[in-house]
Amino acid sequence: MLTKHLCNSLEELETIAGKLLEKYPQERIFAFYGEMGVGNFTFIRQLGKQLHVRDVINSPTFAIVNEYLCINEERICHFDLYRVKSWKEIMDIGYEDYFYSGHYCLIEWPEKIEDLLPEDAIHVKIELSGKGDGRIFTF
Repeated sequence: MLTKHLCNSLEELETIAGKLLEKYPQERIFAFYGEMGVGNFTFIRQLGKQLHVRDVINSPTFAIVNEYLCINEERICHFDLYRVKSWKEIMDIGYEDYFYSGHYCLIEWPEKIEDLLPEDAIHVKIELSGKGDGRIFTF
């Protein structure tokens, strides 16, 4: 069942990140859909905070994927596929090793590789609410 959450502040964003992880405690692959500038990266930072990442979370725009370590030694793989032009680029980095590792995989611009996403990937849509700077999160 899809749930929607309205977000109007960073405090609410932190709460929504917690709700996402609470709703899907066993899932590890999350695909984030949203226009440029809607807040995918900011939300991923909040997820990292919830998961107790001990590294600095940076955008992997040019590297395609960054890995972060959490305080419990859990690993997070953060993908930014914005600049990906073909499936070959994803194949070359060994996406299967990441997706089927059991580690968290947080994927920005997943529409670029929709057919490669595992069936159990959780789809998170972020869109402007139309009222001020608010966002609507659907997952």
